[in-house]
Amino acid sequence: MSLYMEEEVTTDFPFDAEDTAKRVTDFALEHEGFPFEAEINLTLTDNDGIRAVNQAHRGIDAPTDVLSFPLLSYETPGDFSGLEDDYSDNFNPDTGEIMLGDIIISVDKVKEQAESYGHSMLREFAFLVLHSMLHLFGYDHMTEAEAAVMEEKQREILNELGILR
Repeated sequence: MSLYMEEEVTTDFPFDAEDTAKRVTDFALEHEGFPFEAEINLTLTDNDGIRAVNQAHRGIDAPTDVLSFPLLSYETPGDFSGLEDDYSDNFNPDTGEIMLGDIIISVDKVKEQAESYGHSMLREFAFLVLHSMLHLFGYDHMTEAEAAVMEEKQREILNELGILR
């Protein structure tokens, strides 16, 4: 698995953001039974940076905590069968890895939400990476049923990683 991380801002987290992101993404891939080597892009920015992306891509002129840009389409969330059918579209020809997509996280929101929810920045960061990974696997939370599935997966994976509130 290749994780390409770009820090547009200084993170000054009390943990290694790249190591944490790698640990969470690797575990999510394994937990969900993703059958390919994967490529993921992660950008860490501030509220101004994520606000600009949110405005450009979603028409929402406000900062948010995380944005996910999946590059794959699924018949059913978490169903990875058929991905190799579109080999030329889904795989990086230089590495042979499947291109899952992009994750953008606001460092400001990590700090704000960790304080607001009363847990560590590590937990908040790991949660946002995982939440986005589930979006890259096709999961969503637009309905109560979809949200329940995502919330259970998030809880289960973070518990198995030992990253608790």
